[in-house]
Amino acid sequence: MDNQHKHIKGYRDLSQAEIILMNEIKQKGNELLQLQATLAGYLDTQRETLTIAAKASTTHTPWEQGGSDECIELRRFLAAEPQRWAAIGKTDIQTGIMALVRAVAQPSI
Repeated sequence: MDNQHKHIKGYRDLSQAEIILMNEIKQKGNELLQLQATLAGYLDTQRETLTIAAKASTTHTPWEQGGSDECIELRRFLAAEPQRWAAIGKTDIQTGIMALVRAVAQPSI
């Protein structure tokens, strides 16, 4: 396929420079999404590690309300919502890449 958008309604033919630019944008997007996935995995492990430490540090019932340093650190981690922010980051990366690709493609619709 010389130009895959050639016969798609609303898309114009892209120059070779535009095709190269679009491919570079998509490559960088994939790199950012891989970094986000690494962060998400790190945060999952961190949450699990903090939870195990908090449970082991107290005899308080419920353990989530314990006063140990480990329980306090787990509550701080959960309140910061890093997993939620990592998910928002993923969505924003996807949106940003889509916007950059659209800027290159300049569809009519």
